[in-house]
Amino acid sequence: MHRLILCAALVLAGCATPQERSARLRADMERDMATYGPACAHLGYTAGSDPWRACILQLSTKEELRNSAYPSSFYGGYGPGRWRGGGFWGPYW
Repeated sequence: MHRLILCAALVLAGCATPQERSARLRADMERDMATYGPACAHLGYTAGSDPWRACILQLSTKEELRNSAYPSSFYGGYGPGRWRGGGFWGPYW
């Protein structure tokens, strides 16, 4: 019974109105502008310009991919070379 209540609470906590999602996205963008804006300005982009915003999005996306829980390779990081010379399956399987 407790699990059912917990699951229901988690599902309801995940629900957000369009206004809440919009506010969250706006806050994320403001945080990204504060974080990456100075670097893009230092790279020569005029603050507030479209190229400056594109630079911010590019740096933010790059950082998100770097910190992602999922590897960026097609094989999920376990393809040829990952286990070369040893690993779970032993040397060269």
